[in-house]
Amino acid sequence: MVSRRSFLKASSMAAAATLVKLPAFAYDKKYIGLQLYTVRDLMKADPSGTIAKVASLGYNSVEAATYTGDQKFYGMAPGEFAALLKQNGLIMPSGHYRLGEALKDGKPEKGTMLYDWEKAVDDAAEAGISYMVCAFLDKSERGDDSHYRGIANQLNMAGETCKKAGIQLCYHNHDFEFEKVNGVFPYDILLSNTDEDLVKMELDLYWVSKIGKSPVELFKNNKGRFPLWHVKDMDNTATKNFTEVGNGTIDFKNIFKHASEAGMKYFFVEQDKTPGNPIDSITKSIAYIKANLA
Repeated sequence: MVSRRSFLKASSMAAAATLVKLPAFAYDKKYIGLQLYTVRDLMKADPSGTIAKVASLGYNSVEAATYTGDQKFYGMAPGEFAALLKQNGLIMPSGHYRLGEALKDGKPEKGTMLYDWEKAVDDAAEAGISYMVCAFLDKSERGDDSHYRGIANQLNMAGETCKKAGIQLCYHNHDFEFEKVNGVFPYDILLSNTDEDLVKMELDLYWVSKIGKSPVELFKNNKGRFPLWHVKDMDNTATKNFTEVGNGTIDFKNIFKHASEAGMKYFFVEQDKTPGNPIDSITKSIAYIKANLA
């Protein structure tokens, strides 16, 4: 008798084999993605209605942000949420997860890389996810250079579990990874101490640009390591706030010229904070992307 886990792994491996046939570093320009954290309050209040609205704007790909904790996707079982996406013509190639060193109410949190990770991987496969992303390191999870090397090892192990299910693990950056600890950038530690086949990167173009680093240089020095991007813009003020894509200072046209070098497969619009209704902001962002990038 075939177990659920064996079935999911076999299905995911078959899907991965199909993806391998694509040209190296190809990405399908028809997919314009949205990181659902941007509409998190709307998703909490009305996930079905919000998904329908996102699709009506022209987005056809989303990235999840809520699995950790209840081990559901926006309150739904993996298959149920996948069905909702399909009804609206959306795919969900990627989802965000947490490392799990930080405790919640003094207890380990399930669905993280350190606690009940195999179930998280199974659920991701059932939901149709191809990339599981370590989304953020809590302040208590950071530490010195030695600790970051330990995190790199944890990522490698989590990546091994993902690989068995035909899923790719990635790491998503903020700005703190580009602030030196003991003379070295944590991001460099993570890049050099993780297996490039087990752990790839989701580059957040806003945070890299805000800290003064060049996304293009990262691509040149680590070719093929960045299958996922977060596309968010930075306004032209002293505080360098989030703004709609195309409304700020980041040169997306130049960055997108290096998509093949980066190994980019999917990108997701994200705006952590919006000046008003996030639907208004993501409408402006997709209009710019359709006219200039996709």
